[in-house]
Amino acid sequence: MNYTENIISKYRAHGFKLTPQRLAILKCLDGNTSHPTAEDIYIELKKTHPTVSFATVYNTLTSLKDMGALLEVTIDPDRKHFDPNTTPHHHIICTKCGSIGDIFVDYSQALTLPEDVGAEFFLTGNHVDFYGLCKRCRTKGQV
Repeated sequence: MNYTENIISKYRAHGFKLTPQRLAILKCLDGNTSHPTAEDIYIELKKTHPTVSFATVYNTLTSLKDMGALLEVTIDPDRKHFDPNTTPHHHIICTKCGSIGDIFVDYSQALTLPEDVGAEFFLTGNHVDFYGLCKRCRTKGQV
């Protein structure tokens, strides 16, 4: 079974209708670690699918998020970023260029809730955001 057939069977099993545009979006997301925005994906897809609309890209990303196949990263309040890696992980954000990296360390044992919060909530997960300067910005002397 080739790559496209694998994608088709995986998403059809979830009742996800696959159009050529949706397949292109899935291919764009596959292995993508840049945490793209809907606009980033739209610009990339316009190169090969000139008739694709921004609404199609955004609605497809929303559907994928709703079915649990995509994470919405809400680090930037002005632009939603999307992460195709749904494995629990954290993020590090460059404060100069805004690039986002993944951190695959479990911090659940290091985190404790204040007693009053723990009495009100049963903890089911966590997400930690780290901030700093990426290597590229440090190299450029943007400290």
